Amino acid sequence: MRDHILDKECIVCHKTYAMDEVELTCPACGIEGILDVRYDYDLIRDQLPAHLAKESCRDIFRYAHLLPLRRDGRRPQIPVGQTPLYQADRLAGHLGMSSLYVKDDGRLPTASFKDRASAIAVARAHELNIGLICAASTGNAAASLAGLTAPEGITSVIFVPESAPPAKIAQLLTFGAKVFAVRGTYDDAFELSLLAAERYGWYSRSTAVNPILSEGKKTGTLELMEQLGFDNPPDTILVSVGDGCIIGGLAKGLKDLWELGMIPTLPRLIGVQAEGSRVIHDVFHSGSEVMVPVAPTTRADSISVAWPRDWLKAVRGVRWSQGTMVTVTDQEIFQAGLLLGRFAGVFAEPAGATPAAGLVKLLEEGVISPTERVALFVTGNGLKDVAGASMAAGSPMSAGKLEEGLRDIEQSGILD
Repeated sequence: MRDHILDKECIVCHKTYAMDEVELTCPACGIEGILDVRYDYDLIRDQLPAHLAKESCRDIFRYAHLLPLRRDGRRPQIPVGQTPLYQADRLAGHLGMSSLYVKDDGRLPTASFKDRASAIAVARAHELNIGLICAASTGNAAASLAGLTAPEGITSVIFVPESAPPAKIAQLLTFGAKVFAVRGTYDDAFELSLLAAERYGWYSRSTAVNPILSEGKKTGTLELMEQLGFDNPPDTILVSVGDGCIIGGLAKGLKDLWELGMIPTLPRLIGVQAEGSRVIHDVFHSGSEVMVPVAPTTRADSISVAWPRDWLKAVRGVRWSQGTMVTVTDQEIFQAGLLLGRFAGVFAEPAGATPAAGLVKLLEEGVISPTERVALFVTGNGLKDVAGASMAAGSPMSAGKLEEGLRDIEQSGILD
């Protein structure tokens, strides 16, 4: 059944297409013509609350009424979703806040938020009887795709910049992906993936080009709102921003719930970018819809992007929620990783720690009030990039053996 889907609308020219009429971008607008899936809210409004009340499925497909797939279709074998939401009281107290939640998507199957999008891509591949999916990635989206396609017997072809962290490459190869390390940046890998997909007829999972990916990413906010209680949403949600696809997806999830009347107030979305990769931040604060690329310099590889592909959805989503954008330095990101680890027990890769860095900065600037209820998305586990995640962690204390070791402990000052 797919009666809950209306069509796909181009965000540039607003031309609409039937769900199966166009798979990727708008034919009239080309690569810039990103499509947005539209739903029959009147139909869903009568069905979704009762469905959720009785639905035993705990993965993202419990929200099938708001996903761009047949509700009775085949699902990936590996379940994705229901990541833990921690009430981070100790971290909140350290920051002088009354209420802080951390949603740890580093606990998804391949340890990153990108599993939400890949699960949708795999389900769509089953609908279309597709046996090969390609993608460009800094590592997380690729590892996600490779991990979720492996048990399905679907081949994944991956293009990554040769600078991608070794742990992410190891995941890809272990999952059996066909991996091409591109001599260049993520943007170079992206362009090559598009060229290969067009030439060889491959199905593309690449960010923004495939509109159903954003629909998978919106399940982050659908899940967060349900975990907190639909009638008790947070005041503010922070997430890191690179290509713009995640925050654009989170905004879509909020819009769905708002249009359905399932949340009484609208949380504001705050996107946090690395200072060395601030394209979407600058578009947002310019008040325009004109994007100017930059040469990225951040160590947070998952959000290091010169030409963000989903920038327009991201900017419009943040503006719609009456949120804002902020940038942070790499050093602030590394320090935020320590805060998450030492006060909340969450090990985040640099991109995953970036929202916490934004929170610290905006609390200091008074943009976020200490009395607000705030939720952070940690989008990737620190094991994805141990070198980056441990940049500010320091080194272990030295200890000898037995009695010598005890003397070292006593001299370390830890007993004082």
